[in-house]
Amino acid sequence: MTGRPAPTVLPPSLRPWLGLIAVLAAPAVVVIGVLYTGHSQPGSVDRWIIQPTADSVGPPWRRVALAVDFLGEPAGAVTLVVAAVTGCLLLRRPRAAVFVVAGAGITVGTATLLKSLVGRTIHGDGNLSYPSGHTAFATALALVVALLATGRLGLGRTAGTLLVLAAALVAGGAMGWAQVALGAHYPTDVLGGWCTALAVIPATAWLVDRMADARRRERR
Repeated sequence: MTGRPAPTVLPPSLRPWLGLIAVLAAPAVVVIGVLYTGHSQPGSVDRWIIQPTADSVGPPWRRVALAVDFLGEPAGAVTLVVAAVTGCLLLRRPRAAVFVVAGAGITVGTATLLKSLVGRTIHGDGNLSYPSGHTAFATALALVVALLATGRLGLGRTAGTLLVLAAALVAGGAMGWAQVALGAHYPTDVLGGWCTALAVIPATAWLVDRMADARRRERR
């Protein structure tokens, strides 16, 4: 052992900006959830953005949407998480591996809890829709990978923030498009899932760092 502290999963240079984003995203999740509590129809914002039908997305884009959607299904999500954890362990970054699991797990757990609290449905009473768990997971995993890449590459505040936000936009946008295109979610469900990840991941990163640093101090 060299005694050098393990790299943090939340780069210090990004903490103020990501903290601000999380503080703004959390109320957005709550406000949208309150607006659509118990609803079973698209709202005015959903109708203004897009109203997909069963045949609105045909080949080849429907196949693309199904492929993207699979990455948010249990089998696809577990595969992505296992791949990310394996990469972290190969790079000897156990703290990062914990962050991958905790970030994805807490985000999906939060989205699942919010679904039961909000009670918004689509295509029947049993299909809870707000927020989109697929979108929350995809955005969360992209944020985790981007944060780890920022620390690994030693990016500064501007470059690191741009990378993290770009990853969230691309992953969340792709999964959100797939969910709306397949008629699995309303656009506002997707927005709620995206904001859920933006609120949860910075807080999870901070918590992982605090717990890891506390354990390291105890071992001295």
